[in-house]
Amino acid sequence: MQVDRESRFLRGTGTGEAVAVEEPLLLAELKPGRPHQFDWKSSCETWSVAFSPDGSWFAWSQGHCIVKLIPWPLEEQFIPKGFEAKSRSGKNETKGRGSPKEKTLDCGQIVWGLAFSPWPSPPSRKLWARHHPQVPDVSCLVLATGLNDGQIKIWEVQTGLLLLNLSGHQDVVRDLSFTPSGSLILVSASRDKTLRIWDLNKHGKQIQVLSGHLQWVYCCSISPDCSMLCSAAGEKSVFLWSMRSYTLIRKLEGHQSSVVSCDFSPDSALLVTASYDTNVIMWDPYTGERLRSLHHTQVDPAMDDSDVHISSLRSVCFSPEGLYLATVADDRLLRIWALELKTPIAFAPMTNGLCCTFFPHGGVIATGTRDGHVQFWTAPRVLSSLKHLCRKALRSFLTTYQVLALPIPKKMKEFLTYRTF
Repeated sequence: MQVDRESRFLRGTGTGEAVAVEEPLLLAELKPGRPHQFDWKSSCETWSVAFSPDGSWFAWSQGHCIVKLIPWPLEEQFIPKGFEAKSRSGKNETKGRGSPKEKTLDCGQIVWGLAFSPWPSPPSRKLWARHHPQVPDVSCLVLATGLNDGQIKIWEVQTGLLLLNLSGHQDVVRDLSFTPSGSLILVSASRDKTLRIWDLNKHGKQIQVLSGHLQWVYCCSISPDCSMLCSAAGEKSVFLWSMRSYTLIRKLEGHQSSVVSCDFSPDSALLVTASYDTNVIMWDPYTGERLRSLHHTQVDPAMDDSDVHISSLRSVCFSPEGLYLATVADDRLLRIWALELKTPIAFAPMTNGLCCTFFPHGGVIATGTRDGHVQFWTAPRVLSSLKHLCRKALRSFLTTYQVLALPIPKKMKEFLTYRTF
């Protein structure tokens, strides 16, 4: 693995708003060190990157069937001085003897999707003990990998050992998502036009198949309150499913081209979808109402804005506090958006971007590229207002309809339902 670091960044073009946010700074870039026998131009894409929920591990699908499991934060020589202390979680303040080591997972097939289980999860310890009775019981964080042949492999992160191999899909497993509750329910999205629900507590038993999409399913996302599942396929509509009954709740219509990425806000009150039509749409998932659209226009005047494909979106994700979005598009830009604004507040240059995700404790965005590289960027660090913290807390257990039924002023309802900011 090679690590590059550089300090260049792109200054934003102005949004008409006074927003004090620094441009994303490239902290580090990891490049796979591949043996010479590999064809570097074939199957080298980083289709997925992921942080573990506690922020202690980073998973990188680096192409050619390989996934790297990297302890976080990165080794100090790879990170600019002063940054590493900010990004550490409490567990990782010191690295000494017995600290986690980087692992290489050879999946045997091209890896498209990655997902960490919640941490820690008592049922997962039972799973470990059942399949490895000779090994002492340990806290078991698992990583699911979605493969080119339709298989899903489940790995124990601490040791890199293969736990389960899930079979059922007939084509590429494009995306994966665990329920945040720790129940070890896994959802997979596939090019076979289905989503499948798996229970890892029952030896990886397939408990449901969700059908209805007419095209490849690109993305799946489970709401943090575990009530809803969103799926995006090569279609203009997005499907919302109940995670309780595994039935279709509604279709969200509004995009003009294929929807390829989706994500819920941390309080489950908002859903964002990204499309090849160059737009991100913010929805109220409870009512199906379209709240606003974020249009990706060309920043470089030399680029032809009439060519929609130049700005086709690849990925969208929420920041952990729920105040920002990050998007990756084919116009070679990473954009940062504030929820209340309709234009980006910051830009960073990246070539051949495919995916993005925030570090769960904030301050960092990871992006993956077609070249098999992964880049780490600084992200806005913000102290949430008391208003937002109250809204986030309330919306974590109140639906939009429940908020509207409260005996409170109209303006307060509009704020709590994200109609105003």
